[in-house]
Amino acid sequence: MKKNGKKAFLSGFGQLTIPLIAIALLVVFNLIRDPGFFSIGISHNNNGNPVLSGNIIGIINGASELAVLAMGMTLVTAACGGQDISVGAAAAIAGSVFVKVLKSGSAINAGTVILAFVMACIVAMLFGTFNGTLVAVFKIQPMIATLILYTCGRSIAYWINGGATPTVSSPILSGIGSFIPGVPIPTPVLIVVAMAILFKLLFHFTALGLFTQSVGINGSAARLNGINATFIKLLSFIILGVCVAVSGCIGVSRLGLINHETLLIDIEMDTILAVAIGGNSLGGGKFKLSGSIIGAYVIQMLTITLYAMKVPSTDVKAYKAIVIVLLVVIGSPVIKERFGRWISRLAERRRKVSAKGAEE
Repeated sequence: MKKNGKKAFLSGFGQLTIPLIAIALLVVFNLIRDPGFFSIGISHNNNGNPVLSGNIIGIINGASELAVLAMGMTLVTAACGGQDISVGAAAAIAGSVFVKVLKSGSAINAGTVILAFVMACIVAMLFGTFNGTLVAVFKIQPMIATLILYTCGRSIAYWINGGATPTVSSPILSGIGSFIPGVPIPTPVLIVVAMAILFKLLFHFTALGLFTQSVGINGSAARLNGINATFIKLLSFIILGVCVAVSGCIGVSRLGLINHETLLIDIEMDTILAVAIGGNSLGGGKFKLSGSIIGAYVIQMLTITLYAMKVPSTDVKAYKAIVIVLLVVIGSPVIKERFGRWISRLAERRRKVSAKGAEE
């Protein structure tokens, strides 16, 4: 019983303790640096509606696209033991399709927005299928397979709108990218919650989570147990495609335009790091979606903290890299194994002391 409890504790340490410790350290650091850093206030947006404001709102709102992408990337990582480095470029393509459909209509209404989003999802899923086929069918390492779309994706986004950066203006899009009238919480935050619930329901009512872990741990053994490993890997890329479309549409709605060169630029590495910080093995297998979501907020909180400290934007990436390397190293198998041995020795020493005290 004690051994099982110890294993459960170590498993929890490996999955969620690192990102939670990172969040706690950033919170303590910011409270010491500025006691009012996490204060939440009520302000009024351009439409005169009361909305929540403050650094904490900015953090959870700003990390929305990253959190959505991290959910999809977690599945790909768990099933394939590799990462998709084309998510930013694919989001630019999905965003371009979203704008193209919106501009094709005479007016931007609810029906047009839904159609545009559906088309963006279909296109992103097709590109996800392309990446997944290279990985699942042709056995190409994920990072190499997705390097193709990473290289040419933004050029494809450029061609979709003829090289232009069209703007789109609509109260509906403004509501998606900022606030719904009468709702003080940023809409992107609500979208993240909705996506998390959808994933939760998907794992609850299907065996996708179990199958994904089985394929990631040992694909050959999974096949012997009747699991179609090729399909599971392909499906993980298709689901990531949906996440890519959601993120791309949020990005477009925030800005009110599509810029294929800057939309979610460099988000690929942050997405992979969010998965790693969340305690998920980048080699595939067991995963925890909540860890990746927390990892996304860790990265965003770190970014906001650096900007609040007046760190030049050109230096932010260097400071982020240092902190993230430390977090990833702390969560590495070597450190976790040594921590486990230390806990075991501590428990054994305590047991001996208790036994000696009982004898006396």
